[in-house]
Amino acid sequence: MGLAEWLVVDCADWRMIPLENLVAAADGTATKIAASISNPDQLQGAAFALQRGVDALLLPDDAEMWGVAQELAAQRLADTTGASEASAMVLDQQIELYPLEILGIEPGGMGDRVCVDLVQMLEVGEGLLVGSSASLLILVHGETLTSQFVPPRPFRVNAGPVHSYVMMADGSTKYLSELVAGDEVLVVSPSGSRVVSVGRLKIEPRPLLLVRYGDDIGRSGQVFLQQAETVRLVSNIENPLSVTHLEAGMKVLGAAGEAGRHIGNAISSDVEEK
Repeated sequence: MGLAEWLVVDCADWRMIPLENLVAAADGTATKIAASISNPDQLQGAAFALQRGVDALLLPDDAEMWGVAQELAAQRLADTTGASEASAMVLDQQIELYPLEILGIEPGGMGDRVCVDLVQMLEVGEGLLVGSSASLLILVHGETLTSQFVPPRPFRVNAGPVHSYVMMADGSTKYLSELVAGDEVLVVSPSGSRVVSVGRLKIEPRPLLLVRYGDDIGRSGQVFLQQAETVRLVSNIENPLSVTHLEAGMKVLGAAGEAGRHIGNAISSDVEEK
């Protein structure tokens, strides 16, 4: 290592352990590792070996494999830099957060609440975009903050009941009830966005609050959230705001999207969601 500029590796049998060994050996040297990959299932392992991954992939003439490789490259860039530019490589359009004003809060009855447990830790300020209408989603903060009553769950977003939309990694939406382990969601913060896989869903009956909000050009939306102090919304002017202490006039962050959706994909047809 260090004597050659590139080392091209094509493993006949074992693949991950040899790649990890080579990535470790090349760390800190001038040698770069290129891995020959013929199976799509091996792409992720090569791209993230020892978190760093190999420096290049040699792929067959397969459009699907090249597409997956480009997405993995964007994810790795987001993981290492936190830059929103990396997510833009995955998304057709960049997510831009807007200030939203809280219009009202009222009891929302009982509902089946979904906690989305992710396979990576969340930072303060990060969360998921959810809402009852895809045209105006609100940024729900992860359970990363400490309190005197319960320990933090820094991998979790208490995202609301089963009917709510959640923003996926590719810019489409799914109902929370549709999520399964392995789905990729978009984790968003005021400083950027990144792609993270769902590890588990917890669905339980809980009391809800109905939060209504709007933007400065007349669009409005709503979201049901569990009535709990640990459920918070992201704000760009102060610390995350607990839903149990929300008041009309407070400002939080969200994102506008296409109101019309068919199986989670934006469509140009006239669709009204109330």
